[in-house]
Amino acid sequence: MILAAVRLAYVSTCTVSSRELDEPLAATAATARTWLLIEQPGPWGVDALRHSRLDAGLGADLSGRSEGTGVRVALIRRPGPHAHRSGTGSRRVFAAHTVPGRSWIRSARLDALDELWGLDLAGLGAGRHSGLWEPHRGDPLALVCTNGKRDRCCAVLGRPLAAELAASGDADVWEVTHIGGHRFSPTLVVLPHGYAYGRADAPLVKEVLTALRDGHVVTGHCRGRSCWERPGQAAELAVRDLTGEPHADALTVTGTRPHSDRARGAADLGDAWAVTVSHRDGRSWRVNVVAAADRPPIAASCGAALTRQPPMEISAITALTPVSPAASVTSEASPASARRLRPRRHR
Repeated sequence: MILAAVRLAYVSTCTVSSRELDEPLAATAATARTWLLIEQPGPWGVDALRHSRLDAGLGADLSGRSEGTGVRVALIRRPGPHAHRSGTGSRRVFAAHTVPGRSWIRSARLDALDELWGLDLAGLGAGRHSGLWEPHRGDPLALVCTNGKRDRCCAVLGRPLAAELAASGDADVWEVTHIGGHRFSPTLVVLPHGYAYGRADAPLVKEVLTALRDGHVVTGHCRGRSCWERPGQAAELAVRDLTGEPHADALTVTGTRPHSDRARGAADLGDAWAVTVSHRDGRSWRVNVVAAADRPPIAASCGAALTRQPPMEISAITALTPVSPAASVTSEASPASARRLRPRRHR
């Protein structure tokens, strides 16, 4: 047990540093409106699309064509020993769109991956599946990042979590190559809704999946919804904290524009945003989001140089279209109240 603890501390430097600095999880999810997932057993390299048993030409093609489409391409495999698994045979593929009110998963089992060469990635990124494959009617997909060649923390912390979830039989769980945020390991994304979570354990994941089966969101340890950019992720979670709204598809980010927030020390337009979050019942809020500049530098992954990773903070939330007089109160955040409006931090 002592040896395991020493080994964990050694290989999870970025994870330990992130925890020690109390780095917020909110608004750190990788951005992707649509996820394209390809089952590929066997080992994965640092750039898994090019360095695995997947045809390297196909991996390069998908990686290149997905740029600018809103599609994130990743490899998946079932938890368990993988080094000697064959990379041939029929494989599962999934396409999952994550925008609220229009989320879906399409899936197929393919004997060959030839049809992926001509896949309409721009259409998938825009939410058009055009009848591709079959609708996925099972549980939400839980994708746990486990690629140790990309970052050691993902293997040491992610693979045991994926194995535990698989052994429980309560989750449709897959290992995935890369979803960003190594320092928040174990980290995962849940589809089709696209919510990412960090510093996760099996009870949390089971809670998340149970809630999503009913269309609800667990905000604890939530990194954000992948269809939004980071300011939008922060704004949506802040409105959920303010209102207690649990429904996954109730809130939509309907606008983001640069905003000068000199009171919070963000005079540059690239450091602050005014984000509009709308509720399906007609309410909406303007959320002022600031990239905090006062945080110390941190390693984004094990062995990486220290760099600034400014968290998104909330300086004000203003109700724009209340449905009742009680909802018309404006929550303009003073420096003290701003801390209360920040998306929750979790240790």
